[in-house]
Amino acid sequence: MGGEFEHGPEQEDRFRSMFQNHFQPIHLYVRRRVLSDEDAGDLVADVFTAAWRRIGQVPEPPEDLLWLYGTARRTISEHRRSTLRRRRLSDRLKLVRDIEPALPHPEDSGHDAMLHAVSRLRPDDAEALRLVLWDELSHAEAAVVLECSVNAVGIRVHRAKQRLRAQLRYGLPPDDAPVPTANPVD
Repeated sequence: MGGEFEHGPEQEDRFRSMFQNHFQPIHLYVRRRVLSDEDAGDLVADVFTAAWRRIGQVPEPPEDLLWLYGTARRTISEHRRSTLRRRRLSDRLKLVRDIEPALPHPEDSGHDAMLHAVSRLRPDDAEALRLVLWDELSHAEAAVVLECSVNAVGIRVHRAKQRLRAQLRYGLPPDDAPVPTANPVD
């Protein structure tokens, strides 16, 4: 069964090294963005499958990690779109059968409140904030992953922090949350 994904020993060694060096940060990146361990495992597998298939297109270290982050970001985005499509279909089917959807459970811990508040930010702002604060990427590295300028990352992170503070302080939706005029001490 010859195929387009067969690689020689050099590519296999390169992939093995990339997997060993970058599995942990990619797994953490994905795990922070999806709800279940099972989904995280599947998505990480998809990221490294893409790397295997495109090993000739993957940049050399250290840019290979950023390439993996970008691939993970797109994989998660597609997963969310797919999940949303399934959820909408399920909701339509429930309406047809006169079954009411379950009510969401209230968040009961500070951690859950923070995750909920971050999820309510503008998607680009939330992702920039996660990359810089959770994944500890520099603004320049995050700019590569997000395919935008370093300045745009800085603006997104700043805006996200302001809105997040206001949400957590006042309990307001992100668009209604007042943006502080002075930077309070964190």
